[in-house]
Amino acid sequence: MQRSGKNLLLAAALTLAGAGAVYTAPAEARVAVSIYAPMAPPALRVETVPGPRVGYVWAPGYWNYGHRRYNWQRGHWLRERRGRNYASPSWEQNGNRWRYRSGRWDH
Repeated sequence: MQRSGKNLLLAAALTLAGAGAVYTAPAEARVAVSIYAPMAPPALRVETVPGPRVGYVWAPGYWNYGHRRYNWQRGHWLRERRGRNYASPSWEQNGNRWRYRSGRWDH
């Protein structure tokens, strides 16, 4: 490729990057990752749920596990997805370990 062709490709790439053209996979295409913990999560914390917000669903807080310890993730609003119900993250016992199931949108 000639030098001017390389410069043109570089200019196009920089233009797209500057415009914020970044591809992200849709939520449905994300790969589920299994997280296992050697002990049960602590009891859920009590959170004050804010009043209803049109077009949004409240995702309650949950315990996440990483770096050999549990970390609390505060509740937050998620944009509503019509025709779907939000299932909160959960932990289930699997033998002598605990398996994390991430929050998801069910049909």
